[in-house]
Amino acid sequence: MSTTQSERLRELLEPLVSSQGLDLEEIAVDSVGRKRVLRVVVDSDTGADLDKVADVSRVLSAKLDETDAMGEGEYTLEVGTPGAERLLKEHRHYVRAVDRLVKFQLAEGGELVARIMKVDDEGLDLEVPGVKGRKATSRRLGFPEIDKARVQVEFSRKDKKEEEA
Repeated sequence: MSTTQSERLRELLEPLVSSQGLDLEEIAVDSVGRKRVLRVVVDSDTGADLDKVADVSRVLSAKLDETDAMGEGEYTLEVGTPGAERLLKEHRHYVRAVDRLVKFQLAEGGELVARIMKVDDEGLDLEVPGVKGRKATSRRLGFPEIDKARVQVEFSRKDKKEEEA
């Protein structure tokens, strides 16, 4: 997909997504055989439930039907959320991942798995889990030190409310 088509789609769809109280995270057009698939990823600080995703899907579909943004030919519109193991790219992604376990690829090399405790404009305050019965430690990580960051799925994590009870 050319950059101009991607920019045009973003310019067209982003205001509509915002009007539904969501952020437009990603747009991708893929070819599947002779058909094209337009994938739109949305999210918000409070998450995007199925009703919100369905509402934004209807709004986007109507707008795409009345324009030629996708050109001639058939395409399928898929609207979804980033998923459990989302890649953190924007500042807002880190804010949304507070209290979540994240795997960091460090710019200097190496990896770090830690829980995000606090986010500010310069970086993150982390809690690094203890190994073999040791206590967790605190660490500060600046945004320039991060090459990649991805939320990790935790199957056995207790909810904060359970811990406080």
